[in-house]
Amino acid sequence: MPAFIVMMTAYLLFDKMMSNEEKKRKHELTGNSINTIVSIRLRAYERIMLLLERTNPGSMLVHLIKPGMTNIELQTKLLEHIRLEFEHNFSQQIYVSDSLWRAVSITRENLTKLINATASQFNPDEPATKLAESIIRIYAESENNPTEVAIAMLKQETRNQFINQA
Repeated sequence: MPAFIVMMTAYLLFDKMMSNEEKKRKHELTGNSINTIVSIRLRAYERIMLLLERTNPGSMLVHLIKPGMTNIELQTKLLEHIRLEFEHNFSQQIYVSDSLWRAVSITRENLTKLINATASQFNPDEPATKLAESIIRIYAESENNPTEVAIAMLKQETRNQFINQA
């Protein structure tokens, strides 16, 4: 009988120790998973910010316009640049809210419309500087331009993520 009591005590202590160890490992794994997810989401937010900045008309025009370029060449180059940037970052939508991704998509649509509408006002063979100036002027004058709206939403969502994680 005393051996049985000693054995049961040892078993209960061992079982309790193993249970605590398992809880500790689960807690560590959960903590590591949360840190990994936060890190991935932060990188997604950073990539979307870069996408919005790279597709901002002012930024695009500085990088894409070349001397001697025509309106049609610039229009084509701008639309291709926007398409490539969005294709490259398309997968980021799984890490952000639907409303933020919708704002990013609306930005793309509005930029495309702006470029096409503005280009239609000029002769395709005219110098690209006229088109560039017009795009920058129209975009700067627009109230609540889509890029600024999307950036504001992105910043707010990023801040909310860190407040909720703290």
